[in-house]
Amino acid sequence: MMLPEAVATGVEKDGLFIPLIDFGLFLHGTETDKAAVVAGVSSGFKNAGFIYLKNHGIPPSSISSVFASSKSFFSRPQEEKDALKWLTPESNRGYVSPGREKVTQSTDAAEIAALREKHPDLKESFEIGRDNHPVLLNNWPVEEATSEASFRQTMTAFYSTCQSLHIQVMRCLALGLGLQEEHFDSFIDAADNNLRLLHYPATPASVFKQNVGQVRAGKHTDYGTITLLFQDTRGGLQVRGPQGTWVNATPIEGTIVVNAGDLLARWSNGKIMSTEHQVVEPPSEPEEGWHPARYSCAYFCNPNAEATIEALRGTYEKEEDKIWPAIRADEYLVQRLTKTYSY
Repeated sequence: MMLPEAVATGVEKDGLFIPLIDFGLFLHGTETDKAAVVAGVSSGFKNAGFIYLKNHGIPPSSISSVFASSKSFFSRPQEEKDALKWLTPESNRGYVSPGREKVTQSTDAAEIAALREKHPDLKESFEIGRDNHPVLLNNWPVEEATSEASFRQTMTAFYSTCQSLHIQVMRCLALGLGLQEEHFDSFIDAADNNLRLLHYPATPASVFKQNVGQVRAGKHTDYGTITLLFQDTRGGLQVRGPQGTWVNATPIEGTIVVNAGDLLARWSNGKIMSTEHQVVEPPSEPEEGWHPARYSCAYFCNPNAEATIEALRGTYEKEEDKIWPAIRADEYLVQRLTKTYSY
């Protein structure tokens, strides 16, 4: 009998290897299976900062429902969406209109403003936080009562489902770092995460040809622990490889793309990579001169807001070996978000 393979090839080009991990073997396999997954996930995050997960436990029907609800939301009249606008980096909830956010690695406000003016990100988004927060409230759209699950019900259920996967991936990473499996549990149990619905509108191919450097989302790293990315088949996601080239992270049916964020890199003292990525002109040929709309859903996983993030024991020998100073999770996130958005 052929045994299941824990690690296969997702992407391999220009020195970049993004593994395709059968996560079902971690969730339900033998101890040997589990160890193979831990090794594959650990290697993927340390060497690429990205992995693909299959058999991750999230039903395809749940993902399809989220994408259908997302598409319906973005088709609303602009004034309805604008009424739900994103207000503050502390809240990080609500609707973000095209061009308002410019994701970048820069932390210079003037440079980011110039980038936003010259090469605005060609996307709109809707940001959702945990729905049980005592102070920070989600900006839910008004809906008519129907027999079907509401937008709010669909998104809060998916939020909870993704948090469960977040815990399991962090347990896998803990083992890979030589820690107890539940080490991170108490640091992430508040689910202070962000569910982002993304719509990249249909765009004339001429926009990319006439404006060199134009992208759908600028090069950046993510800010938290890990990101769970659900994407359609349009493509356009690229990851920076070790040779400095941009490599297509082509959608693979039935998988989630998972990447490490800045706070996980800080926790691991740089042993885990928070890798730059961007969304560019799709690789497929335009249809009558246009690139069709692209939809994706990113679940940005974060430590609890009040958690202090500093290098874990075992990742350094002397204090001076620590790459970054300690910082509260919410302070870091607000710093990055403040620079990213226009007000």
